[in-house]
Amino acid sequence: MRTIEQILKSAKTVAVIGMSNKPERASHEVADYLQSRGYEILPVNPAYAGQQILGRPVYATLQEAADALAKEGRRIDVVDVFRKSEDVPPVAKDAIDVRAGVLWMQLGIENQAAADLARAAGLEVVMNHCMLIEHRKLDAQA
Repeated sequence: MRTIEQILKSAKTVAVIGMSNKPERASHEVADYLQSRGYEILPVNPAYAGQQILGRPVYATLQEAADALAKEGRRIDVVDVFRKSEDVPPVAKDAIDVRAGVLWMQLGIENQAAADLARAAGLEVVMNHCMLIEHRKLDAQA
């Protein structure tokens, strides 16, 4: 399994599950930061589907986001989850279905069943870590 550092250095596309249009929400702050560092953000939230957040179209489902990338021959590298821990298993199944590379559960989010499911299907799993915090650690080391 790759380290968090290796995942962050190789990832290009990040689907943000539970993306909010409110700047004070963690999902918005993390996505804004990642986008400013060169990652392509794919907001996923059925409540905002068809709208834009951070200048990016919002998808109702992970499958819709994956289909949009597939038209260009690309895939989702990281599925970044901003949902309650108990809501992660269906997201893990969706991440498997779209052949994402990594299931990433943000700080405070852990679901072992979802992690086991994703790992069994070949995905890498990160639990209880914030992509923004981990990326800033890399910047500090550089």
